[in-house]
Amino acid sequence: MTTTITRKGTILTWQGVGAPRLESVRLLVADNRLKASGRLIAAADGGDEAFSTSFEAATDASGAFSRLLIRATTAEDECQISVSRTRDGVWLVDRGQGAERSAFDGALEVDVAGAVLFNALPIRRLNLHREAGEHELSVVYVSLPDLKVRVSRQTYTTVSIGEQSSVVNYRDETFSADMTVDSSGFVLEYPGLARRV
Repeated sequence: MTTTITRKGTILTWQGVGAPRLESVRLLVADNRLKASGRLIAAADGGDEAFSTSFEAATDASGAFSRLLIRATTAEDECQISVSRTRDGVWLVDRGQGAERSAFDGALEVDVAGAVLFNALPIRRLNLHREAGEHELSVVYVSLPDLKVRVSRQTYTTVSIGEQSSVVNYRDETFSADMTVDSSGFVLEYPGLARRV
């Protein structure tokens, strides 16, 4: 199940494993540059409230994150933020009341809770689906549905490399999983979270 990503748009969709959720993303990719627009929908489950999130994200020519606009809706609330990284490495977080500036510990990536697409960004930038490596990263982490922003320490390690798919381990402060990715570095299966359909 390999997807060839070109300048033409493609849509990738992941279904939740163990939780009722669905993520669908339209991608435009040219070399390391990526532009994505997507939606993540999660039904109420085990005390977690139902929510819907839409987002637009982009990376620069090096594959480093450049901007995210994200909006989350629950039965009780609706909020949005924009997170962008300037060329000099300063992060700007805007909740509609002016941008806050932060270095976020030198982060080059953004991760959105439960959104599988964002795991592909460091894998692709670091070429971990094609060349063995291990990298500990500072990542700007956006939680859902409250859109709180913090720095997360995440480690990505190549487990195996194949022609059609590779396996990359993701580890953070509380969790670890071996993700199967396609030949372009996009997740096919994230154990316990989602599987591409």
